[in-house]
Amino acid sequence: MSTSQPTRIHPTFIGVIHLPALPGDAHGSLGDYEPSYQAALNDAKSLLAGGVEGIIVENFGSAPFQRGTRQDPAPPHQVAALTVIARELRALSNTVQIGINCLRNDAIAALGIAAATGAHFIRVNVLTGAYVTDQGIIEGEAAALLRYRRQLGAEHIKIFADVLVKHASPLAPLTIEQAALDTWKRGGADALIISGTGTGEPVSDVLLREAQEAVRYAAPIYIGSGLSHNNLHTLAPLASGVIVGTALKEGGALAAPVSIDRVREMKEALSAYW
Repeated sequence: MSTSQPTRIHPTFIGVIHLPALPGDAHGSLGDYEPSYQAALNDAKSLLAGGVEGIIVENFGSAPFQRGTRQDPAPPHQVAALTVIARELRALSNTVQIGINCLRNDAIAALGIAAATGAHFIRVNVLTGAYVTDQGIIEGEAAALLRYRRQLGAEHIKIFADVLVKHASPLAPLTIEQAALDTWKRGGADALIISGTGTGEPVSDVLLREAQEAVRYAAPIYIGSGLSHNNLHTLAPLASGVIVGTALKEGGALAAPVSIDRVREMKEALSAYW
């Protein structure tokens, strides 16, 4: 096994804002967006106070999602809401790195939001290949995304892409090594994300090692789900950074608000490795 160290880029510690259900969503209230906005901004303030280096906002509460393809794009109200929150985040801090994840897989919309709001990166769940998901079959649109990024003059906006994304299975058998190389080399991802099987589920240390060996430690690889104090000592040394959502919530409950204390504790624990 290689003794190389994971590639480091900024930010290493990224917190997640799970935007609640919006008016127009299946489980949203009627007419008033402000409660959803306020909940998101409260979480943002807690993440900033706890010391995260990056914040990614996603329309998590809008499930069930559109596929996010050109034929089935994210609804306009979700795109608009993500834009509002991204602008508010920039007003709160001019140093934190901001990311956009337009679920389920609307990378084009995410990139447009990022370009318009001064965000720094986007997360793309399926950049290459074809996956069976709860929204049906989703195919990656890497070529269209990279062309759009060039058209916007937005090569500074980084593409963080999932490898063997959670809540999905590849249409044909695919090893972690093949998926990592395809996503990075052929799909043009700037950083790779390895997750567990679902939201809050821990990633396998075996998968992290195999992905690192596949890219020869030359691509940044992030832990995308399930990091906790119980597994941090095993997983953190194998990764370039972490994206943490559930573990930063009060009581570790997905639906709870972000806890400043939990963010601070996670940052202190991670400081031993980065």
